[in-house]
Amino acid sequence: IYIGTPPQKFTLVFDTGSPDLWVPSVYCNKNHQRFDPSNMWGLLGYDTVTVSNIVDPHQTVGLSTQEPGDIFTYSEFDGILGLAYPSLSVPVFDNMMQRHLLAQDLFSVYMSRNDQGSMLTLRAIDLSYYTEYWQFTVDSVIIDGVVVACDGGCQAILDTGTSLLVGPGSNILNIQQAIGATVGQYNEFDIDCGLLSSVPTVVFEIHGKKYPLPPSAYTSQDQGFCTSGFQGDYSSQQWILGDVFIREYYSVFDRANNRVGLAKAV
Repeated sequence: IYIGTPPQKFTLVFDTGSPDLWVPSVYCNKNHQRFDPSNMWGLLGYDTVTVSNIVDPHQTVGLSTQEPGDIFTYSEFDGILGLAYPSLSVPVFDNMMQRHLLAQDLFSVYMSRNDQGSMLTLRAIDLSYYTEYWQFTVDSVIIDGVVVACDGGCQAILDTGTSLLVGPGSNILNIQQAIGATVGQYNEFDIDCGLLSSVPTVVFEIHGKKYPLPPSAYTSQDQGFCTSGFQGDYSSQQWILGDVFIREYYSVFDRANNRVGLAKAV
């Protein structure tokens, strides 16, 4: 995307789990593209943001002067463009909605399984990326016909900013045990790569429909080791359906009607 006049180019993560747009400023000592706010001062700036051919004027931009840890030092992206609902400031997508810059007040996400050709589509649904369309609700998680998690229904979000599929610790532990995953060296859960053909499919039942995740979707392989894409969080009861899920299912975020659509990705 481009920020400022004249435009300055940034590579950002489109994050449905957070609302704000922020980039490193020239006052932040990081090895990344940094925004020069010129006559601005403070932590927030206001300038034109261009996403593809959509020009979003007077957008709030968070300008970091210090970033904790090294995660952003070594990442391929400069900052984050949040696509969640508003909090303290007006997000980019809300600003576009308010200024009537969109033919439809929705966006959709197709996430490539091989990290090639992923697509964020603003103001439209791309019919070439899916086969069906349903409204998003959550009922249960099933393995071999047995409910192993989310019994009686649970709350979940689709988050393009989370790489794994995260859920309450005890629920995720049930899933790890059911798929034969064991605790590895760095507290991740490992699966014997030679047994993947017999590892069960994990099925998410959503609004009465079944959304299966085969082992190929929820495991990753690196140097002969296979790792589970499920991660437990003992501090929260919320489920986060991150990249592990979104790669399998084209996701539509319909702000005009406050609903989410899921369809099998091609």
